[in-house]
Amino acid sequence: MISPNPIIGTGLHAIGGMSAAACYLPGTKTRQWSWRTFWLVQSLFAWLLVPLVVGWLTVPDFFQILLDAPSKPFWVSFLLGAAYGFGGMSFGKAINHIGYSLTYTISIGISAVLGTIIPMMIFGHLGDFFAKPGGNIVLCGMILSLTGVTICGLAGFNKEKYLKAQGTSGMTFNMKVGLFLTIIAGVLSGIYNLSLEYGQPIADMAAQHGAGHFEGNAKIVVATSGCFIVNFIWFMVEGWRKGTLKEFLPSKDLPAQTIVRNWFWSILAGSLWYFQFFFYGLGHVKMGNFQFASWVLHMSMLIFFSYIVGMLMKEWKNVNRKTYILLIVGLLVLVLSFCITSYGSYVGELRVKS
Repeated sequence: MISPNPIIGTGLHAIGGMSAAACYLPGTKTRQWSWRTFWLVQSLFAWLLVPLVVGWLTVPDFFQILLDAPSKPFWVSFLLGAAYGFGGMSFGKAINHIGYSLTYTISIGISAVLGTIIPMMIFGHLGDFFAKPGGNIVLCGMILSLTGVTICGLAGFNKEKYLKAQGTSGMTFNMKVGLFLTIIAGVLSGIYNLSLEYGQPIADMAAQHGAGHFEGNAKIVVATSGCFIVNFIWFMVEGWRKGTLKEFLPSKDLPAQTIVRNWFWSILAGSLWYFQFFFYGLGHVKMGNFQFASWVLHMSMLIFFSYIVGMLMKEWKNVNRKTYILLIVGLLVLVLSFCITSYGSYVGELRVKS
């Protein structure tokens, strides 16, 4: 029997948030590899190998559970995970255009709202939910979240304008393209949460086999494998078209030592991505009656720690004071929205239990 502990659950979500915020940093350490080559390797470990190994180590009868899983939850989770595969690509490319802070803030802000609303629309009655105690509070929190995303977007446009006016690094900062990719990533990230919701019967089977706190590892691999297939096909074709598949082999200009180091950093990036949801699964189980707040809580942790990463990378060092303050305001609005959404869900849950 699992004993809920929301304090420990929140801590586990924080660890997952730190892992997610740092997962693309190792990619900056690769040398003489194109972005698509790095992405192929990190996706192999993030979405296939690490989930399989961790699932095998933590879930009794892991492979038998996957074989016996009911058809509809399995394939719906797989296909929704495949849809998220395009979101992962968009997210990675968006970082190249607008940096860590804005990509995480806008994308995850959108994901926090959609990842909460979409499952309610499919598995419950959205209108009935907002009519329940706490529903209006949750709605206010979601509206605030969209407001925070908008403010952060404005800060990004201000940054682009300021950098171009200063003639500094503005040429590599493209808010329009980055914002478009980030919105796609945010929407499909919310779809990924739906994939996990559809895969819950698989996690329930793992619990019946004695997986305990690790029951979520059985459903995660179904969603991530769909994500991997999409990325593998896409980047193998791209690698063939662009001639970058040869970067896996040593040459006069690309020594084997560099390739080994690139594999190490890419594997680390993929592992960090996976472990965000490893700790998400642990935190989700530990939240007990607070499980409804897991997605929003996880997303808020992502934004907070990604902003810390952005500051450490000095992404906002050369902007003017007005732009910096605008970003801070947007971030605070987002954090406030997550707190309000979580509180509203908590109030509603208490009334249901009473």
